[in-house]
Amino acid sequence: MPSYSFTLNGKSVTVEAPADMPLLWVLRDLLHVTGPKYGCGVGVCRACTSHLDGAEIQPCVVKVKDCADREVTTIEGLADGDGLHPVQQAWIDCDVSQCGFCQPGQIMAAAALLKKTPHPTDDDIDAIENVCRCGTYARIREAINRAAKEITP
Repeated sequence: MPSYSFTLNGKSVTVEAPADMPLLWVLRDLLHVTGPKYGCGVGVCRACTSHLDGAEIQPCVVKVKDCADREVTTIEGLADGDGLHPVQQAWIDCDVSQCGFCQPGQIMAAAALLKKTPHPTDDDIDAIENVCRCGTYARIREAINRAAKEITP
């Protein structure tokens, strides 16, 4: 079985896995990182949204072989030490979560958006394709706008 090394949430890891194994299963089953959720397995619901080298990905459709020698960040690695990431804090302040299942992916998508577009418009925010079955989209927009002000005043 081949082994793959990459940085996960700031720490070097090595896993033995089939080359075509989805990163989501490597994270959840082999590395016991449970923030990215399994929703659809085809990259549509985006409950598993994480970052690869700082860019948004859906680990359910990214192969572990494509992560070798790269940096993977999940919701567990978004915060800076003991301080929450501004998006995480805005999520709390705006009481975004309802059932909570999609929230790690929503937060990771929002963080990626703000990294790419520090002052997003409502259209930019509405272009996020993550599914929230509880329909908290208005609170999600409010939280992203709040976080944008914290990140780039």
